[in-house]
Amino acid sequence: MAQSTSTQRRGFDAIKGGYIPPEKLTISPKLKLHRKASSKVDPITYEVVRHSLWNINEEHGATIQRLSGSPVAMYALDLNPSILTEDGEFVFFGPYMQYMSGVTDTQVKWILENRSDNPGIRDGDMFLANDPWVGAAHQQDVMLICPVFHEGELFCWVTNCLHQYDIGGITPSSFCLAAENAYEEGILLPPVKIIEGGEIRRDIEELYLRASRKPEAVALDFRAQLAGNNTAKARVEALLKRYGAEVVKGVMRKILNDGEHAFLEKMKRLPDGVWRDRTYVECCRPGDRRSHRVMLSLEKKGDQLIFRNEGTAEQDGAMNATFSGWRGSIMVALNQLLCWDQYFAIGGALRHVTYDATPGTMNCANFPASVSTAPVQAMEISLYPTYNVLSKMIFGDEKMRQDIMCIGGTSQWPATIFRGTDQWGDPYGYLLVDPIGGAIGAFAGADGISTGGQSRTPICKLPNIEHTEQTFPLLFLYRKEVIDSGGAGKFRGGMSAESCFIPHGTTAVTHDTLSSGNAIPTSTGMMGGYPASVNIYKFQRDSDIDQMFKNSTLPSDIDEVGGREETLGLRQQNFTQNPRDVYSVTWTGGGGFGDPLERDPTKVAFDVTENMAVSAEAAHQIYGVVMAADGSLDAPATEQLRSQRRLERQQHPRSAQAPALRQLDGKLLREATANLCVRLDPKAPIKERKRWCCMACATDLGPLQQNYKLGCAMETLPITASNPLIGDYRRYINDEPVFRQFFCPGCGRLIENEIALAGDELLCDIQIKV
Repeated sequence: MAQSTSTQRRGFDAIKGGYIPPEKLTISPKLKLHRKASSKVDPITYEVVRHSLWNINEEHGATIQRLSGSPVAMYALDLNPSILTEDGEFVFFGPYMQYMSGVTDTQVKWILENRSDNPGIRDGDMFLANDPWVGAAHQQDVMLICPVFHEGELFCWVTNCLHQYDIGGITPSSFCLAAENAYEEGILLPPVKIIEGGEIRRDIEELYLRASRKPEAVALDFRAQLAGNNTAKARVEALLKRYGAEVVKGVMRKILNDGEHAFLEKMKRLPDGVWRDRTYVECCRPGDRRSHRVMLSLEKKGDQLIFRNEGTAEQDGAMNATFSGWRGSIMVALNQLLCWDQYFAIGGALRHVTYDATPGTMNCANFPASVSTAPVQAMEISLYPTYNVLSKMIFGDEKMRQDIMCIGGTSQWPATIFRGTDQWGDPYGYLLVDPIGGAIGAFAGADGISTGGQSRTPICKLPNIEHTEQTFPLLFLYRKEVIDSGGAGKFRGGMSAESCFIPHGTTAVTHDTLSSGNAIPTSTGMMGGYPASVNIYKFQRDSDIDQMFKNSTLPSDIDEVGGREETLGLRQQNFTQNPRDVYSVTWTGGGGFGDPLERDPTKVAFDVTENMAVSAEAAHQIYGVVMAADGSLDAPATEQLRSQRRLERQQHPRSAQAPALRQLDGKLLREATANLCVRLDPKAPIKERKRWCCMACATDLGPLQQNYKLGCAMETLPITASNPLIGDYRRYINDEPVFRQFFCPGCGRLIENEIALAGDELLCDIQIKV
């Protein structure tokens, strides 16, 4: 399939393929843009105006929260405001759901190109949009886009995006998990003028609301979005009146230019190269038992970053995302790992980033693919591997290593979408928000954060159980963090949690499941770290929960409840939960960093006895830590066990391309990962003098142009060996996943792990130029 970039746009026109703006926008001469900017803004004024713009954006989001009243806005924080320049460059993201802003600039640029002539862009107008082929995550994420004018010229844009309860489609809530195309999903709206001259166009609003099963809720959310834009617009206009348009525009330009400068300074410190990641999505439609490969590569070439998805499975079923969804997902990790010091101002960095997508793939799907479930599958699986490739790239700079972060929890959202009649006799429909609690993956020098949220939503919060019970006919039996759910490593990934509930105040609840990452872990570790748990659904039919209540007993785990166990499918539709049926959902934890045998044994013992983060079995099996009968650490036995494990690792077979076993004493040229470096061997042939070797003992792992894994001792294990909570993959998929480990043949250090399907070739995850 043909490749596409920002300069090669054939088919990327928002009709068949996702819209890619040209380098120079075609804008009607009817629209006058405000271009004048002061180049001499004093530092005090700059900081005051810069922070004012940030606070305007944050107030924008808070206004939506206060007026909406929706759990989507209040608890999931499934929204984000943005400020953009007159021609669509990002000034600020909001601190909410990051990928919602990541797709906004394409919408704005499309409006400039396609609406500036007819129907025109004027003061007092706003545009409603949710078309994923123009720029949206999926149809439920609806944008309201507002131009801000000054003296007849377009000065900037304030925009917001908010997830809607329901905008149509074959499934209530519009997560159409069985849809085969976009025609079976919610309404598609390329940007349409819904506010004209400051007045709501009733014809457009009625057209929008007519598609929804919850028109009153959608109408209220629309007014919350309108209020957010009006608030932000008024604040910007006040800023212009106080400081002058040229000064404010000068501050915007400086925000962009400073961000670009900071990004380029980081690029100078990093090597050129290519970094790759591979993972999988399960179940693209009900009954599907295949695994669908997702590839991501990052190439650094001078001051340019190029992301590609070549090798990703073709679009299929209802698992897909569009180009803007893929691009917006990658932008989240880019913002957090490389632009965090710019206060969510990513626009300058984007001048040096190219998204080279393969059309027709599951995360760059052509119209009319089904994309309504994109954020919980295709976009999550596009976002989280980006943390891996970026983290491996920035390891090349000692200062930037402290920013490395492994994949976090809820890397695939285990959705349970429920509906029925609530405790007041009214119809309702929503999804369980609890997996937003996520977990933060391990850092290069510290453990991850248990139930620390999702990194893609920096200020997200796990809703109180009482709030959920107040809003929906559910009774929670427990919510708890789950032992062993965090990935093992020198630094452990954060734990995830499990929520367990029954219907309450209603006769029954109807559910759909929508999940992936239940058979193959998607919160992978890094640089020898182990993956976190998988997503887990558990369902006990006709349980004895009523009898437990009569006995004044409350279960602390679903396994304590009697009944008939049912295995739920990953896209199971319309199954009923009665008041005696117990349902639990566990989401993935955070991946681990580094070899678990290098973790301080006292920390492992503390995790077992105090943190309740690691089981005694995992401490022994994975960390090589021996606990005495009284629960204390047996340090001598631990040292003996770890030494034995390292010797065993060295004995695993190596490939035919592996070099002779020897240590290199040449100059250290580059540290590539925590376990891998490049040294010079002056005695080798000229083309092979730069060589991979173990960071710990300098054992030769082969020439730089070869995959270092070919020089390692390798063991292939069942996928269940990677985390104690991973069950039998055959419940969900036919393909066999395996856990590959690559050890230094000289000292037994764990260089890297790899999750793959049994027939997959070794992933060449690092190629650097030295």
